[in-house]
Amino acid sequence: MRLLLLTLMSSILGYTQQPIDPLLTEDWKAQEKWVDSIYDQMSIDEKIGQLFMVMAFSKDGEEHFTKINREIKELHLGGIIFSSGGPVRQSKWNNKFQESSNIPLLMGMDAEWGVAMRLDSVKPFPWNMTLGAIKDNRLVEEVGFRIGEQAQRLGIHVNFAPDVDINTNPKNPIIGNRSFGENKYNVADKGVAFIRGMHRAGVLSSAKHFPGHGDTAKDSHLDLPLINFNEERLLETELYPFDRLIEEGVSSVMIGHLNVPALDKGIPSSLSKKIIDQYLIQRMNYKGLIITDALNMGGASEVSKINSVDVAAFLAGNDILLIPADVRKAIKKMKRAFKQKKFSEARLAHSVKKILKAKYKVGLSNWIPVDTNSLQADLNSPLDDYLIYKSMSEAITLVHKNATLPTEEEIGLISLGDADGEVFYQHLANTRKIRRYKFNGDLKEAKSVFKKNQPIVIGFHRSNASPWKASSFSKKQIELVKFLAEDHPIFLVAFVKPYALSALGDLSNLSLVMMSYQNNEPAQRVSAKMLLGEMDIRGTLPVSINDQIKEGSGWQISSDKTLDQVDPFLVGIDAKKIQRIDDLAKITLDSLMTPGFQILASRNGKVFYHKAFGHHTYENKRIVQLSDLYDVASLTKVLVTLPLLIQEVDQGKMSLESTLGEMSHLFKGTNKDTLTFKETLSHQSGIIPWVPFYKSTLRKRDGKRLRKYYRKKSSKRFNIRVADNIYGHTTLSTRQLNALIESKLIEKGYHYSDLPFIFFQHILEQKHQKGIEDLVQDRLFSPLGLTATQYLPLLEVDKHRIIPSEDDNYFRNQRLQGEVHDMTAALQGGISGHAGLFSNAKEVATLMQMYLQKGYYGGQQFFSSAAFDQFNNCYYCEDKNRRGVGLDKPQLWGGGMTFQGISPESFGHAGFTGTFAWADPDKQVVFVFLSNRTFPTMENRKLIDHNIRTRMLKLIYDAILY
Repeated sequence: MRLLLLTLMSSILGYTQQPIDPLLTEDWKAQEKWVDSIYDQMSIDEKIGQLFMVMAFSKDGEEHFTKINREIKELHLGGIIFSSGGPVRQSKWNNKFQESSNIPLLMGMDAEWGVAMRLDSVKPFPWNMTLGAIKDNRLVEEVGFRIGEQAQRLGIHVNFAPDVDINTNPKNPIIGNRSFGENKYNVADKGVAFIRGMHRAGVLSSAKHFPGHGDTAKDSHLDLPLINFNEERLLETELYPFDRLIEEGVSSVMIGHLNVPALDKGIPSSLSKKIIDQYLIQRMNYKGLIITDALNMGGASEVSKINSVDVAAFLAGNDILLIPADVRKAIKKMKRAFKQKKFSEARLAHSVKKILKAKYKVGLSNWIPVDTNSLQADLNSPLDDYLIYKSMSEAITLVHKNATLPTEEEIGLISLGDADGEVFYQHLANTRKIRRYKFNGDLKEAKSVFKKNQPIVIGFHRSNASPWKASSFSKKQIELVKFLAEDHPIFLVAFVKPYALSALGDLSNLSLVMMSYQNNEPAQRVSAKMLLGEMDIRGTLPVSINDQIKEGSGWQISSDKTLDQVDPFLVGIDAKKIQRIDDLAKITLDSLMTPGFQILASRNGKVFYHKAFGHHTYENKRIVQLSDLYDVASLTKVLVTLPLLIQEVDQGKMSLESTLGEMSHLFKGTNKDTLTFKETLSHQSGIIPWVPFYKSTLRKRDGKRLRKYYRKKSSKRFNIRVADNIYGHTTLSTRQLNALIESKLIEKGYHYSDLPFIFFQHILEQKHQKGIEDLVQDRLFSPLGLTATQYLPLLEVDKHRIIPSEDDNYFRNQRLQGEVHDMTAALQGGISGHAGLFSNAKEVATLMQMYLQKGYYGGQQFFSSAAFDQFNNCYYCEDKNRRGVGLDKPQLWGGGMTFQGISPESFGHAGFTGTFAWADPDKQVVFVFLSNRTFPTMENRKLIDHNIRTRMLKLIYDAILY
């Protein structure tokens, strides 16, 4: 009862519970044993030394190295925090420092935006303010993970990140761009995502600067900032992100040098036992490492008269004393304080054992030197480039919009600021005629350069070297923007932090204002594309600009997701890895698995790989072109019949629980009367796989076609075109359908069958009194702009553009080129719900992309996402049936047409002729492979036996950067 009351009180008061020690490993008994074994052998000097981390600059040369190395040996230091330098030199120092220490050193680094924050020759990730504009926190987690990977590769165990200060003061001189923004929920969400990523990489995290450094106009490096809020506000706002990160298991909390009178008057937070003990340890139930901000900073040194700063920080409850002004003096004072019994050995053991636990957690019980081979390459992977590009593309925010950039007329461009904007200009100039002007301060001259009402793009570029660089407009630049806006549509793109826009005042007189946050190349490239309407804009402001434009605002612009071709990098694909598909394609051709094929792969609605290989036949007379048509066989099921059925369900005209008998009189009184829509199209109903009706129309002794069923010429009685110069009796289709309907049922369970799609073709045609070819043309193909996807292609397409499917020697006895390969479909005149469609990879991919977008494509919604979700669901997985309703799904046990580990949300289908189409909502991938593996004979199963299509799909996944 007492525990229950305490829990309720904690909930009412807003207290949080942290049941798990973030420093514990899964094998905590082994950890405890190692910690105790090390601690029990340590002298008091060694225990005190463990509390200190000193800063090392690998750029400073041998003399500096020797000094730090001597301190490690003589003072028994617990760790090093690396600052400026180079990756290789730092790693060599790291190894030598570790070799000099009896107890492994905890290596740290301030790498808020990656190790590039401190090291040369590494690309920086976006600043927190930029990440704060991103909606998708999974991306922030991936940035955190990659930063963690970089740190881990360098032998760094703790990254003093993320900064979770809530920046509510635009004049904050030290936080600003280092903050995720002014909204406590957004800051907390981003912070949680960031540490999740770092923890996945095996690197310790640190939430800073407790209890909150966001609303101050002073830099704690130089002075002691005042946080002048009441306790209620601090608990509700500033401490909120720390609460959330502690719940998530943040490894350490860094205490800032802050004057917070409401929590402890007159004492900096870093030296305040009340703030650390009462608020962090007790209220938040925090059990991880507590670390001071750098003790050589001005915000801490002001109070040295109270006590030794280092001793005071330790007495306040800090475990690690970071960057003392003079480590030898600091340790001397700590020893004196111990002798004077200002703190006990129990207090010392509390912190030292926490430090040792952290060391065990990062693997220092079995230290391995940093391998400097290929270090530079490992720190600069293609993934880094993509994550930076992706982050910028998701962050950039459309702040204000009255108009879009005209497509035809000449555009003016003025670049303002002290930094380069060449990439922005070049990307605009690739598609627009640009008149470029460099502003020299003369307002009248600037206006005279451009015609009246000519659209002018103004790019504002300030240095991207660090988040503390100046970002404001000059007085003259503000005058220019306002002056030109009197006579011109102004499209302002600001490559700086959002606060800079505040100086412009009312933005409503501008045609468009875009916030691009940073002046790096990806930001310039993406901003140009967005301005030209070529990319979606999804970012939201992490901070407020003025009373009209608040935090969280931002226009959401969606470009029509049509399958345009782009560079693989732009959709997160490693271009080098994707080339392995070409190698596998060559093997496929050389091994005579199929004469030729088309391949298309897209991601995020953009095609990044689209190639044709081989020839139409092994005669090698005609090379496969991307526009050539293949018989897509069973892909017809999901490209024609299924989308029409989804529309019917979406409109309430059918239900997954409807029975065949309810939907058509054809099935009334038959053994298929009570079979449901859902079980039938999930291949669960017991319908047999195939009825080879065509064989009953052949002579048994020699397999020749019976004259009573076929003629060489069309007539009133023989009007079903079966193939070239073969016309079937007018009753053949009906006889075949009756045979299918009357076919026996087998035990319910998974049995793949063509018959359900044939049945539903007739249900749809009977319901709408229109052929399925016309239904799909009207409802899908025409609105989608598809011109190659069709039944009976010989009616409209040059025969040479149609790839032969087989040299048939068993039924039609001819080369099938433009004639449907499937025998059942042939007896329906080439038009069926399960086969008969011809298309190319691009148009098949268009339909698959429409599925991926749950019915949306090119500005049109063909069916609702809710309706699609009903079909993309495995209703019979418990019966070992992987299928959705009409859609194929990944094998439940791996293998098959997909590989183990692919998203269970993915879907697609394969066709008998060697076709395959797959879509994955998780990775936003569409893959299409069209071939004629049945040529010259369907007995050739090499393509299937060697699993070529699946292997190519896996190569695409292996090439995904993020």
